[in-house]
Amino acid sequence: MIDIELCGNTINIEEYSEFNELLTIVQQGEADYSENLGWLSPSEWANDDILDYCLEAAAKASSIADTFVLIGIGGSVNSTRALLEALEKKSGMDIIYAGNTLSAYEYEKIISKLEGHDFVIDCIAKNFETLEPGLAFRVFRDILVKRYGRNGAKGRIFCTCTPSSRFESLALDEGYAVLPFPADIGGRYTALSPVHLFPMAACGADIRALSAGARYMAEKLCSMPYNNNPAFIYAALRNKFYADGYKVELLSSFEPRLRWFYKWWEQLFAESEGKDGKGLFPIAAEFSEELHSLGQFIQDGSPIMFETMLDVIDPGSSVRIPSDWIDDGFDYLSGKTIEDVNRAAQEATLIAHSNHCPCIQIHLGRIDERTIGGLFYFFEFSCYLSGRMLGINPFNQPGVEAYKKEMFYKLGK
Repeated sequence: MIDIELCGNTINIEEYSEFNELLTIVQQGEADYSENLGWLSPSEWANDDILDYCLEAAAKASSIADTFVLIGIGGSVNSTRALLEALEKKSGMDIIYAGNTLSAYEYEKIISKLEGHDFVIDCIAKNFETLEPGLAFRVFRDILVKRYGRNGAKGRIFCTCTPSSRFESLALDEGYAVLPFPADIGGRYTALSPVHLFPMAACGADIRALSAGARYMAEKLCSMPYNNNPAFIYAALRNKFYADGYKVELLSSFEPRLRWFYKWWEQLFAESEGKDGKGLFPIAAEFSEELHSLGQFIQDGSPIMFETMLDVIDPGSSVRIPSDWIDDGFDYLSGKTIEDVNRAAQEATLIAHSNHCPCIQIHLGRIDERTIGGLFYFFEFSCYLSGRMLGINPFNQPGVEAYKKEMFYKLGK
């Protein structure tokens, strides 16, 4: 379970009891948002049957290829990348991310990486109207056809798409394998669905443990009362700080394995809450490295932000610092572990930063599939609740469409 701590202060949860009724509504799921709440119960899209289905598809892919090209952008790729980068899996297929850039240099680099490798592609697109994955699908499909022929390529192409969509019709007409992109989940909430379970499994992650962690978290958050519900406490604190004039939330950690989790978190909250002229701006910092850059602004800059720090209690490794015959000025470290030093730096940072801005600490046990499955669900639930506290729709993204109109005009669509 996840624990929430407000550094330097005691949380008086009774201050936020006005949102208690809203918590009950969110726990049950609102009828007005029913078309977007397929993620609320992980048992719907991450149950045993779906896990078996994704594992079978993963086994098929790995039996014919050593490399998995994941084509998608934003929510269609961030969850997979957040998990795999955190776990640093050594088993399963190698993964290459495509469809998330329009850089010609990056395309050339990806194509060169595929030389000498057998690969499959999985194109993830809910409506197949987004330019980046559509472009990538055409480019990498063409490479497969040229290498294996049109019939040979068919068995190497997977399409994750909404049932009855134009993309599904295209895939079925061409004989490609189809996986469901749930119609009742928006991209940034799809972490616990076939959209990500399939590529995660193909690349060595234990998706059963991931699902178990999410289901455990869902059971807790959807039943706990407001006064000890960590998602409620986190959402309430965010909205209190926003009302107090803070406009930025900084997510930080002293664990570099979480750097791609930050990307997932940034999209989740920015796209969900940044609308109607409202919302906190979510940014992230990787400590201790960025204490020597962003740390200056956090400590002494304009008071626009509060900080949420992820604390990984068990790093899963231990390296002891040796004694040394050279008088280098660091003998005070002799005999300590690097984790001792990292822990001291983290605790010192919280003390220093909390003297300048509010600091929340979220305690995690360790980095593994079960923990991250729970963390995915924790933030998704918190985002839904926080958005409703803010008075906005947490599931639409009207602002994303603005640049697309201009871009499509310039491209002659």
